[in-house]
Amino acid sequence: MDPTLASRALSATTEITTRALAGDDSDAVLESVVRVAAELAEADLGLVMVRGSDDTVVVEAASGGNTGRLRGLMLPAESVAGTLARGGEPVVADEFTTDPRTAPYVPAELAGYERFAAAPFGSGGRVFGALTVYRTPDAESFTAATVDLLSAFAAQAGMVLALSEGANARERVGLYEERERIARELHDVIVQRLYAAGMQLDRVRKRMRKRFAQADYTRLGDAVEELDQTIDEVRGTVRALRSGEPAAQSERETSTDLAASARGEVSTATELLGYPPVLELTGELADIPGETADHIRAGLREALSNVVRHSGAGETKVGLFRDRAGLHLRVRDNGCGVPRDVAQRGLRHLRERADAAGGEFYVNSSPSMGTMVAMDLPLDG
Repeated sequence: MDPTLASRALSATTEITTRALAGDDSDAVLESVVRVAAELAEADLGLVMVRGSDDTVVVEAASGGNTGRLRGLMLPAESVAGTLARGGEPVVADEFTTDPRTAPYVPAELAGYERFAAAPFGSGGRVFGALTVYRTPDAESFTAATVDLLSAFAAQAGMVLALSEGANARERVGLYEERERIARELHDVIVQRLYAAGMQLDRVRKRMRKRFAQADYTRLGDAVEELDQTIDEVRGTVRALRSGEPAAQSERETSTDLAASARGEVSTATELLGYPPVLELTGELADIPGETADHIRAGLREALSNVVRHSGAGETKVGLFRDRAGLHLRVRDNGCGVPRDVAQRGLRHLRERADAAGGEFYVNSSPSMGTMVAMDLPLDG
């Protein structure tokens, strides 16, 4: 093979790889592929045909000739291009309008060409279609070296598109997951902290009508500190999103002392309820994976928040224990149950969290018996 031609092919493949993995429009990448193929083969026309679900092939990109007339052209599954799209071997023909392999399937749009070469577009189990090139009758036939070069280029270009397709799909999935994670965090962390702070400030406002005691000064200071911490977290999330880095990733990957977290949540609820919930902790809770701890902490916070806002309960019990099956959270109150007219978005989020972690989440509630919120999550090892 001509070293110069091989060098051009390598350079072209590198350029196409860069464009595909950079997220360029797939149609533009296909146009580059077929243009380079036609140039390398010194052809008058190049086509990229993609296989459909019924094994027919359709021209998706063209270079040379009347490209507008050729795009969308369909060939049957029995054609050479259709056979190649299912993993056939490269084909070369000097007179493709009369060659028995190709003649039955020559469309009127290609009647002015004669020299023909085709190769599978892709390789292995990822063949997308066929890459075909054509020359007019007065041109020389395609050499074996040219066909080899075309085959190698078609295989590499197809692999690039397969990698790009996978990378783009992973990126889309990652984006959806990140958006959902942000929605959960905004509700489970930011909104709940703002709510708690607002409740404290509301108590201060009401008590100011009588007198402004030292305890109110302390409660107001705690609320302001909580709001400042929340603002810092929002700013950190915004910075992480703008830089393209997952928010708080390092914290989520480390172990968490879940017992300390539970005590903190119960302490906050004590201020809001006016009485201390009973807290029972059982098992080793100091080495819980960060993401699992996040799920449990969100469940506890949401359950206690609902007790504060809706239950009117005079007694609340929180149980958190670990056994061989995993982690188990139970929050019980003797209130009026979950009102029917109350939005349950937070509970749906917790159910989604549990499902994503391979666990279970459920709520038992009635006006006479109160409410029990439960979350069970597995632990590896």
